[in-house]
Amino acid sequence: MIKNHETSAANTDSASDRLQALGLALPELRENSYYVHHRTVGSSIYISGQLPYRDGWLLGQGTVGRDIDLETARSLAHDAVLNCLAAAVQAVGDLDRVRIVQMLVFVASTPDFGEQSQVANAASELLIEVLGENGRHARTAIGVAGLPLNTPVEIQMICTAV
Repeated sequence: MIKNHETSAANTDSASDRLQALGLALPELRENSYYVHHRTVGSSIYISGQLPYRDGWLLGQGTVGRDIDLETARSLAHDAVLNCLAAAVQAVGDLDRVRIVQMLVFVASTPDFGEQSQVANAASELLIEVLGENGRHARTAIGVAGLPLNTPVEIQMICTAV
């Protein structure tokens, strides 16, 4: 379940401080022999689709609206976006230098689910809470028939360094 932590993190100075005030830390991303977690082209940083992994474990499997409820899907989006932030920090070196340009949220859901934007909101809320204005972004939430490893949520981003 995603909790609203705005009051606890609002008075801290840096994005890293705000993340820590929320009781969160950026995960370490495991290497993959088939792709990189980010690629920088000019001033743009392209973040590969990130799944809701924590400590090397995929946190959920199934289809939202059938196997997975809305609150669980929101929690999974929260973990996936933390992995995106970790990739962005790999690219720029410091959370305070990350500005989110665009976020694409893929939700494996039943055809009648229709709440993909509510799943995506969990990730958007965290980005804005941690990064402030640099966390505001263009966004698309897309319902899909399936995702890798039968995960319910995958998030891809485009960022820039500030």
